[in-house]
Amino acid sequence: MSQHILQNGDYTVGWICAITTELVAAQAFLDERHEGPNYMSPKDDNIYTLGRIGRHNVVIAVLPHGEYGIASATSVAKDMLHSFPNIRIGLMVGIGGGAPSKKHDVRLGDVVVSDPGNGNGGVFQYDFGKTIQDKSFQATGFLNKPPKVLLAAVSKLKAEYEADGHQFDHAINGILEKKRKLRNKYKRPDPSTDRLYQSGVVHPEDNEAICVKTCGDDKSTLVSRPERTEEEDNPAIHYGLIASANQLMKDALVRDKLAAEKNVLCFEMEAAGLMNNFPCLVIRGICDYSDSHKNKEWQGYAAMVAAAYAKELLCKIPPSRVETERKISEVVSG
Repeated sequence: MSQHILQNGDYTVGWICAITTELVAAQAFLDERHEGPNYMSPKDDNIYTLGRIGRHNVVIAVLPHGEYGIASATSVAKDMLHSFPNIRIGLMVGIGGGAPSKKHDVRLGDVVVSDPGNGNGGVFQYDFGKTIQDKSFQATGFLNKPPKVLLAAVSKLKAEYEADGHQFDHAINGILEKKRKLRNKYKRPDPSTDRLYQSGVVHPEDNEAICVKTCGDDKSTLVSRPERTEEEDNPAIHYGLIASANQLMKDALVRDKLAAEKNVLCFEMEAAGLMNNFPCLVIRGICDYSDSHKNKEWQGYAAMVAAAYAKELLCKIPPSRVETERKISEVVSG
């Protein structure tokens, strides 16, 4: 823990997590922890972790325990800007559900990064109620793009990974060597536990038993996928559209429809609450397949790999470049 207490105005990067598992992973990747903060706005209900990553001072906040969804994320982001008015770039980092397709071989432990394109800002908010009634997806509003400085850093990382691959597992293993208490929950699970069931195979409701027992390990129920070769990045990084709504996506048929119609790669429950109030890049580690077969086993590792990507991204951005960005509080107010 650094003894040097910085002022709130010294923090320029805001990092938001939804659950404690994601906060633990974010804290593990800090190069330095700071004391404080000394001051918090009376309008701010958040609790913060402060620290440094590379040459950036970072504020990390997590949604209140048991609260999920778009409104809760909006509230945390707004409160953060009350206490830390100098924040210029935002990150939403954590876990999400993958949408694997023939076009995108998304697997557990992979990373999905929100990437604007085809007239969208990288995050797509859909209204689940309308989905059920008329079977077509209604976008409920256009969402902003992430700041250009973050997109430029994404391009730089993309090029580096294409040429040399990444070192996420090396970085994560280094942390787990030092913090042995995290090993069980945050290490990479055995690849055999990454099972993608055929879309029509539904996990029995109210049955908490593990999938292998209830849904089987039969080749006829699983989607057959080749093992990744040594030449391929594993985990892989995918860039594209992230779908956000207040309900958890756990229907493989709806997942497949959205993946086909909108080219969605990942589902989660917070980002839509941030994009217009806290323009940010959304980074999600994949912990399940947005179907009825929930997989808690991969949550810790998925949170670690998302945090590893976020750290590498920040290390590509010079602090001087961040200073030229407008404060998020100014962008949002006008």
